[in-house]
Amino acid sequence: MNGAADLPRLLRAFFYEWATQQRNLSPHTIRSYRDTWRLFLRFAAERCHRPVTKLCLEDLTDKIALDFLEDGERVRRGSIGTRNCRLAALRAFFAFLAAREPSALAQCSAVLHIPTKRAAHPALCYLDANEVEAILAQPDRRTRAGQRDHALLSFLYNTGARIQEALDVCPNAIRFAAPATVRLVGKGRRERICPLWPETIQLLRALLSRQPRPDDEPLFVNRYGQPLGASGVRFKLAQYVKSATQTTPSLAKKDISPHTFRHAAAVALVAAGVDIAVIRSWLGHASIDTTAHYAQANLATKRAALAQVAPPTKGVREPRWRKDEDVLNWLDSL
Repeated sequence: MNGAADLPRLLRAFFYEWATQQRNLSPHTIRSYRDTWRLFLRFAAERCHRPVTKLCLEDLTDKIALDFLEDGERVRRGSIGTRNCRLAALRAFFAFLAAREPSALAQCSAVLHIPTKRAAHPALCYLDANEVEAILAQPDRRTRAGQRDHALLSFLYNTGARIQEALDVCPNAIRFAAPATVRLVGKGRRERICPLWPETIQLLRALLSRQPRPDDEPLFVNRYGQPLGASGVRFKLAQYVKSATQTTPSLAKKDISPHTFRHAAAVALVAAGVDIAVIRSWLGHASIDTTAHYAQANLATKRAALAQVAPPTKGVREPRWRKDEDVLNWLDSL
């Protein structure tokens, strides 16, 4: 290997040949890998006391990678999930490198053996129907931004879509005629069709009437006509939740994000008795085990099940044979 000259060549081959041409990874995955490597190269340059352009492939050791992951947790306050995503991006490159440069096999193996970190699994946070209603009542629908936010949050609750799936929706993905549906593209480019309530269709029609959009461009945009970003949605939602807490205090105890509407939709489907296989298709889960988590989270369903089971101290009668002294004497003589 030729030191600093090899690293740019290999990174370019990784992103343009392996990730894009050979694997055909989604743009979101490639952006995630790009952001990780942007941070990792800056971190390695700082540790090695040289500019990024002078870094050598040999500088990117498993020790540097571990320090980078720990720094992301302790200094940057990232979650364990974020740490594992960063690790996945590093592993992908070093797995690619191992096949390209056999001389770096030991270095690649050391990085590839960094384990994924286990994380706690807190109870699923979801919204009850009255909490969803309280949040939806907050946007000022007289303004263009308020009308957009109300339509977007209603769309999230109706479809259970991930936030980026919703933000990528174009008018040509929506069937406005009955039966109304929308085509969503989820993880792994898996497409699914979700039904839409007539009320949701009315909101989307009104939004398009007020702010027309080309059929092949995203429906939800900012004030400049540019596609709305997930960070902007989170910022606005936090404001609406804070305002809704005044009338619905239970919201103050919940950590609410756009993804919480996906949880709320799934739990509502479970409570309505919808088959879990249908819910899996609705949400676009690759595994039905993921969908099963929503069945465990629904407190109303748990209470209904508990009501069918009597407490151990209630309604339990002593067997008749215990009251028959002859039977007891006979058993004692055995």
